[in-house]
Amino acid sequence: MKQKSIKVNFIMNAILTMSSFLFPLITFPYVSRVLLPVGTGKVSFATSLITYFNMIAMLGIPTYGIRACAKVRDNREELTRTAHELLMINLIMSVLAYIALGAALLFVPRLREDRVLYVLISLTIILTAIGMEWLYKALEQYTYITIRSILFKFVALICMFLLVHEQKDYVIYGGITIFAASASNILNFINVHKYIDLRPVGGYNLKKHMKPVAIFFAMSCATTIYTNLDTVMLGFMKTDEEVGYYNAAVRIKTILVSIVTSLGTVLLPRASYYIEHGQMNDFRRISRKALNFVFLFASPLMIYFMLFAKEGIYFLSGNAYAGSIVPMQVIMPTLLLIGITNILGIQILVPMGRENVVLYSEIAGAVIDLALNAILIPRMASAGAAIGTLAAEFVVFLVQYAALRTEIADGFHSIHYGNIVIGIAIGTGCSFWIKSLGFGDFLTLFVSAALFFGLYGLFLLIRKEPLVCEIMQQMRGRFFKKK
Repeated sequence: MKQKSIKVNFIMNAILTMSSFLFPLITFPYVSRVLLPVGTGKVSFATSLITYFNMIAMLGIPTYGIRACAKVRDNREELTRTAHELLMINLIMSVLAYIALGAALLFVPRLREDRVLYVLISLTIILTAIGMEWLYKALEQYTYITIRSILFKFVALICMFLLVHEQKDYVIYGGITIFAASASNILNFINVHKYIDLRPVGGYNLKKHMKPVAIFFAMSCATTIYTNLDTVMLGFMKTDEEVGYYNAAVRIKTILVSIVTSLGTVLLPRASYYIEHGQMNDFRRISRKALNFVFLFASPLMIYFMLFAKEGIYFLSGNAYAGSIVPMQVIMPTLLLIGITNILGIQILVPMGRENVVLYSEIAGAVIDLALNAILIPRMASAGAAIGTLAAEFVVFLVQYAALRTEIADGFHSIHYGNIVIGIAIGTGCSFWIKSLGFGDFLTLFVSAALFFGLYGLFLLIRKEPLVCEIMQQMRGRFFKKK
């Protein structure tokens, strides 16, 4: 099968991942003012809780499936057999997940209050299973995935403004978010015949997948716990309003994370392919470039949104979300940490078959998150949850770095930290004074961002930062080619 361009894959996946969060970013300023923190908090709590049941259904297949299918993508029969086996496992686990969810809705009073909302959001379980996104990513079909996803999000965007008008419409809002995120998987199922055979090919062996899937499932458990535990614990220990505050901060962080981790996502199938075929120099080259990308892009985003947290929250959510400012400032450093661990874990350790290290790191992060949340949420509410998440991500980074310190030493040494720090300092000094001019939140963000990131990028160009210069040359080449 012909390999796709990594650059095209990166651009497509960047558009895809950004669209997944730009949809709520566009709608959230409207929705947050209509539903207020209580309404958005209810949907956020329900979504986080259903994530646990979806985790059971997926059983680690979303990540393992990419690697397993990428290895056999040049053999249609083997690819078909592998995809069928993983889909069978996925569907069996989905049934078990729905049984567990049904029991929870019957016996947990906190959940019975909004059972319609939980049932609607739980549709993501079956839609994700039949979507087989892991197969399309293994085959690097990012252009198709992106176009299909954006189309459904556009329809959902229209529905959001047409159907959500008062605070009680939070159930409709929850249903529309699931339509935007998962309904496009129906097209995946319809179009899958282009890449695999639908008829049974025989020779199925589900057992061979169970050990690696179990490891990826444990990884998924640990990740899901420490990425959703803060919201779930806030919902049970505090109020929907506090969940709403925290959700507003996390939404902004999630959008930024999607930008930073886009490159690592598209490199996973390519990295697995390189290792399978012994092309280790190519593997190390793309790993170094990905790590450099994370530092260059995550660092300024992290600092800027810590400095302008108030303006960002007020513009996106309104003055009713003042309680989101501190949690957002606390949680922003996770942008850099998640970017790094996405490269170390998903792009380096997983293709090398060392996913057990990723598992250990995530278990350590989950334990730290659980302990700190239990201590800090009762005292500090959403700010305490943010501290727990930050500590968890730092622990994940430490464990993965310790396991890879010899292999990735060159990658970290090749980063020009001085250029990044000086560039950020220049951007900060030339943009922070905008706060004192009394502009509105939007104008403050627009002018300060133009100054901050414009000067940061200009400084890196003057210093001839290799990756920035490479990106600029490619953009210039494409522009003049069109001319």
